[in-house]
Amino acid sequence: MSPIRRAFIYQDEKSHKFWTIDYSDIAIGVHYGKSGTIGKYEVKEYASLEACEKEAKKLIANKVKKGYQEAETFDFESCFYIDTVEYGPHPKTSHPRFVAHFTEDFYYDCGDEEAPFGSDEGSDTLSEVEEMIRKKRPIAFSTLPQYIVEQLWGMQYIAVTTLDKEEVEQMKQKQEIDMQQSDMVTYSSAFAQIKITGQLDPKLKNKALLALKRFAIMYTASAFTETQQTMYEDLLAFEATVEESL
Repeated sequence: MSPIRRAFIYQDEKSHKFWTIDYSDIAIGVHYGKSGTIGKYEVKEYASLEACEKEAKKLIANKVKKGYQEAETFDFESCFYIDTVEYGPHPKTSHPRFVAHFTEDFYYDCGDEEAPFGSDEGSDTLSEVEEMIRKKRPIAFSTLPQYIVEQLWGMQYIAVTTLDKEEVEQMKQKQEIDMQQSDMVTYSSAFAQIKITGQLDPKLKNKALLALKRFAIMYTASAFTETQQTMYEDLLAFEATVEESL
């Protein structure tokens, strides 16, 4: 079942609010708040498709009864998508472009170390970006990985300057932890930007692709695992934008 997305607006002399619903299969995601704000998200899953559709229709009817009017031109693409504490990464709290392009289940897996947000570094990176956006802090995505590693975590960021196997192995002997963390934060930052905003800075995209390659050299003799190969190909195929900051 393809996602059904509908948006509603309530406006009177005292308030101007929005409420959207995104439902498919057994999950409902709602996004609500004051117009002009990031708002809040909630997700709930049901035992069956029928139960999900029944609840979605009930929620919509309740909003209409309260005076909300459907906004058929609502721009879902311009919203920021922030996960809930209860569910973590979820299709209902991810940008439509992310959901459409990154279709494998592991993109929402919090326990798969190879997945973008499955490792501690990946999960923390996503949380850092969500927090910066929630608090409206300026973000330069092209330098975001280095900012997270050095300014937020107080560690050393090691940029990818070579993919020569011997040189990478030599660097690994002296700086393995810093290199590992730098690579994981770099590609996780790229996936996080897309997941939240639907956009991808071209410089960050390039850094993320290089980070995936160096990470493979360090731990799998340059051969991508199946998950890493999918991540690389999906990221390579995603169209970067010229937007560099928020």
